[in-house]
Formats: sequence, C-alpha cells, structure tokens
Amino acid sequence: MITTEPTMTHLFLQLGLDATEEGIAQFIKSHQLPTAVPIGDAAYWSASQRELLLDQLKSDAPWSVIVDQLSTSLHSDAEHAARAAL
Repeated sequence: MITTEPTMTHLFLQLGLDATEEGIAQFIKSHQLPTAVPIGDAAYWSASQRELLLDQLKSDAPWSVIVDQLSTSLHSDAEHAARAAL
C-alpha cells in the first residue's frame, strides 16, 4: 500500500519510473494508448506495476484519482484524434 501523498511524482516513484517532471512528460508522450486499451492492459507494464495500478483503481482511494489522471494523459492523443474526426 502506498502511504505517501497522492501525486503523479509519487506514483511514478512507486512504479519505479523516472519521476522528474521531464521523465513523466516523456513517459506519457512515448507511451500513448489507443482509446480502447485500459491503462491496466498496456503491454509495457511489468506485473508488479500493473498490480499496483489496478489495486489503486479498485480501492477508489485518493490514489485512484492520480491513476485516472495518468490514464487520461496516456489516452490524450487517441482522444484528441477521435474528437478531430467528428
């Protein structure tokens, strides 16, 4: 269980990823997902990363808001393309 304040930086630290502002931005830019792929189904997560994300979403705790924000960011290109196609 994560016991630190729910922030994107702390989530990236928990995931073992570069938690700098630039590292987070680069990860989001280079790991975009199609609209139909939920964050937990992304092929690039390790089993422990996937478990952490899904546990936080299921708990509907303060951390779920941060995981939702990450999901929205990872789907931003696909969402933008879908809106542009309308």
